Parts: sequence; C-alpha cells; structure tokens
Amino acid sequence: MCRSFNISKLLIVGITLLAIWLSGCFSAQDAPPKKATSEPQLCRGYFQSEEAAKEQLAEFARSYSNLRQWKTRAKRIRAGILRGAELLTPAKKCPLNPIIRSKRKYNGYTVENVALESLPGFFVTGNLYRPLNAKGPFAGILCPHGHFRDPNGGGRFRDDMQKRCATLARMGAVVFSYDMVGWGESNQTTHKHPKVLALQLNNSIRAADFLTSLKDVDQNRIGVTGASGGGTQTFLLTAVDNRIAVSVPVVMVSAHFFGGCRCESGMPIHKSDTHETNNADIAALTAPRPQLIISDGKDWTKNTPKVEFPYIRNVYRLYGAENLVENLHLPNEGHDYGLSKRAGAYRFLAKHLELSLDKVTKANGSIDESDITIEKPETMNVFTPEHPRPAHAVKGDEVIDALLELR
Repeated sequence: MCRSFNISKLLIVGITLLAIWLSGCFSAQDAPPKKATSEPQLCRGYFQSEEAAKEQLAEFARSYSNLRQWKTRAKRIRAGILRGAELLTPAKKCPLNPIIRSKRKYNGYTVENVALESLPGFFVTGNLYRPLNAKGPFAGILCPHGHFRDPNGGGRFRDDMQKRCATLARMGAVVFSYDMVGWGESNQTTHKHPKVLALQLNNSIRAADFLTSLKDVDQNRIGVTGASGGGTQTFLLTAVDNRIAVSVPVVMVSAHFFGGCRCESGMPIHKSDTHETNNADIAALTAPRPQLIISDGKDWTKNTPKVEFPYIRNVYRLYGAENLVENLHLPNEGHDYGLSKRAGAYRFLAKHLELSLDKVTKANGSIDESDITIEKPETMNVFTPEHPRPAHAVKGDEVIDALLELR
C-alpha cells in the first residue's frame, strides 16, 4: 500500500510538472484572441472614456510582441473592418465611365470637374487638380473632405479645401477632391442611411481606382489626406487598400472617440465576435508606409502625443520603420485643417511623394497660398442644367442596397 501510494504521488507530481512546462511553451501572444463581444457592436462618438482607451491600447499591445504576431493581428483587424462594412467580399466593380470637363487654368495648376461611377448609376462627384505646364508621371493624392460646412457651401467647396488641393497640384501632384455621401453634388442618397459607411468606403476605393487609372499618375506614389470625417476616410482607406503609399490623417486619430457620423461609425467595424479595435489601432495598420498624424489640443486628439502616437510608433518599430511615422501636435489649435496643419502636410507629402516645395514657399520658408483662385460652387459642379446627371442615375436607399447586393 505504501509503494502504491508513492507511485500515485509521483504520477501527480509528474503531471503537474508537465502541465507547467507546456504552459511555458505558449506565450500570451500565441493564444487565440478572446472574443470581443458575442454580437457586432457599434462604437460611435465618445464610446469610451480616455482612461478606458488607454487601457484598451495597453491590452492590444500585450497581444503581440513581434512582427509576426502583429501581422496576424493586423490581418484579423483588417478583415473585421471589411466584414463590419459588409465589404469583405468585394463589390463587383463596374466601369468608372469618368466624365471630365470644364478645364480652368490658373497660376501653376488647372481644375476640372469630374464624375465617375462607383456603382452602376451612382456617381462620385469632385474636382481634379493638375500641375500646369509640367511633365509627369505625377504623384496622385486623394483629398476627402470633412464634415465642415461654411464658408462657400462647405465640403470640397470650402476655401481651405481648394487651397490644399491647388497647392498640392502646384507642388507636382494630381489631386482628386471628392464629395462625401450626402454632401455637395453627392445627393443621390443621404448620409443618414444606416449602412452609408459601406457606400462611402467603396467610393473612396473607386476614387483610388480612378486616380491610378490616369496615364500621367505614378501608381507607386499615391497619397491620401483629410481632416475630421475626411481623416476617418484617410485611415480607413489606407487600412484596407495597399495602393495608398502615404497617409496624413488630420485631427481624427483618437482611441476614445470613434467618429460621430454614420459614414464613420454607423456599421460594426470596430467590434465583433472576432475582433476589437479603435481608430488609433486602425491607423497603425498603415505601417510601414509613411504616415503623418496631425493632432491638436482642443478636440479628441489632445492626447495623441502621449497615448495614440506611442502605440502607433511601436508598431512601426516592429517593422524597423520608426522613422516613417510622425506626429505634428498643435496644442493651441482646434478642430480644422488650417494653414499650420496644411504646411506640415505639404512638407511630409513632398518628402515621401517626391513633390517640390519651391513654387509654394516664400523666401522666409513659410508656405505661400496667396496665388490660389477660390472658385464658386457653381463653377466647380460637374452636373449643371447644360450637363445634367445621366438618365440611368439611381436614387434613394436603392443605391446602398445595390452595393450590398453586388456580391
């Protein structure tokens, strides 16, 4: 009996030691991701506190410690975004059938009015800015606008939008500024549809299709920059489209704020049973491509230098590309894409897209936008009484329903 007892005791000790050894063979990073929630969940606006956001980023960071593990996470987050937007199975692409008309020549650049079909019968409307009297191939830059209204009608018609696009064109880029859904001429449906995020993200992908289809655009030098809702489009598009080589999201990379419009957070792109993320984590998906994150002290990006940027920079460090990500923080400024923010973006885009600052820089080194001609919306519209929208244009909820049926 005593011998039997000793053998049993030895077996128990052995099994315990084996279990301890096996547990040491697998790190926390190798464990499967815990389920974020049993059902897809919307994360909108100030979804969580600043302190909760910091803790969430710390938890994300504990789930990987090397590049292989980050890439596994990145793949899962990217799929979660597309699944939440109901775009995991890509929409069947129709011909763009671009309409380009009404060319105007200004000091160092030209402007044309553009429409393209992102879906059969749905038109993405905007303006194409090109360098004047220059020889390509040129870099291409997408400029989605934010939810800023006046002056000059808001959206792509705003003075600061026109200055940004024209200045980038004078620097040597072909620039496409396009309407967000429900803004400007994009009035075939509204931004209030519960699934407008799917249409908006698809429109941005098709805008990239258009820009890369132009013969004088270098497909390896494609950038995107926008502020506020345009900043959301900037990091979302960059996250899901590898053609974007350089990204400059402005006043929008926050871990505790998720965007207030349905086109930013109206579908479960942040949280499901297979993934959990926030906008700082999504911006990290840009790595190792060059990225400038512009933040300020008077909105939800006030913590970026101490919270969001260190997290993103650590992801770049895994790639050995820490020098390719920067943060321009303006603590005394607010929620806009003002001159100081534009100047930072110009310099970063010039550096990484091989643009020239010479034509837009004063003798003292400051940016000069004084020669930009500000146009009226009626001049910038592609569809007019003389040039009506094509008869096969669709309207209402059927636009988004058609997108989600193209599977």
